Amino acid sequence: MTDDLHAQIRDHYGDSARRMLDALDAQEAAATGATGGTPATTLTMLPLLDVQPAACCTPAGVAAAPGDAHAGASCCESEPTVFGPDLYGALDRADLPDAAVLASLGCGNPTAVAELHAGETVLDLGSGGGIDVLLSAKRVGLAGRAIGLDMTDDMLALARRNAAEAGATNVEFVKGTIESMPLDAGTVDVVISNCVINLAADKPAVFREIARVLRPGGRMAVSDVVAEDVLMEDERRERGSWAACYAGALSFGEYTAGLMDAGLVDVEIVPTHSVADRMHAAIVRARKPANA
Repeated sequence: MTDDLHAQIRDHYGDSARRMLDALDAQEAAATGATGGTPATTLTMLPLLDVQPAACCTPAGVAAAPGDAHAGASCCESEPTVFGPDLYGALDRADLPDAAVLASLGCGNPTAVAELHAGETVLDLGSGGGIDVLLSAKRVGLAGRAIGLDMTDDMLALARRNAAEAGATNVEFVKGTIESMPLDAGTVDVVISNCVINLAADKPAVFREIARVLRPGGRMAVSDVVAEDVLMEDERRERGSWAACYAGALSFGEYTAGLMDAGLVDVEIVPTHSVADRMHAAIVRARKPANA
């Protein structure tokens, strides 16, 4: 991924978070009568970014312009069961702030498969609006801690607002990139992530950082998009944009080799559903050796 494209992704989701924050401010103002009766802005799901040429199609979650021949189509072929909050169960979503749920653009529910235990410290890479951090905080309890890592100020502000609304006291959100995590080595029991690692410009660096911050015996359980081994890099790029999670996806073999090269063991990649031709959402698990 080029630096320009990485910046475009960062700015898009940062701007989307700012719009959601503005909508929340408008709702609060309307509820208190500060707007003089002006209707509050409705919260909507954050739009996926698509960096395909405009002629390609309309990105999921974005309204097509009148007369657009591609109205209703999506470069990422997204449907409710492919990306977004519908991948979380109703019980998971029920007690969370609407803004945390609507800000979810992932391809799975890593907290459902991470087997979190009371007292553990969990790190969520690319935490966005905070949905996985808040779910993790419930699972690890007050004796544990859930940390969210994100690179955009507005997304961090949205996540902290959602945490305050949820009354979560065992959470923390920090600014940084997943290629260079601002955490001490050996301080995390579990690393989770939801369709973020595939967007990283330097995936080997991400894998090394995961291994570094994990305690000996610690584990990772992430949702990500993975390509079948037969697909070449240019074929993956044809299936959608970086931000739609396709072109930057590693193959099953590349993902496995990358984690093992970083010193992780017991690598397991289990596809959950198809997101494009020969591209799959998957649960990726691995462990740091106890003697590492």
